[in-house]
Amino acid sequence: MTSCRKSWAEMIPNDPAILLSFVNARLRDEYDSLEELCGALDVSREDLERRLKALGYAYNEKTNQFK
Repeated sequence: MTSCRKSWAEMIPNDPAILLSFVNARLRDEYDSLEELCGALDVSREDLERRLKALGYAYNEKTNQFK
């Protein structure tokens, strides 16, 4: 039997606006830092920051969100 379950990295949205919402919701509800989120989801912090910077957002450690 083949598993149809996707990894977190495969489920991260490609659309930048949806990605912003996805990441900020996870940071608000589940993770205390961007490093923790990236480690848990097995994604590159640099890639996330680059993708969201293209929309004009940067990670703010104090608020633990992209603004």
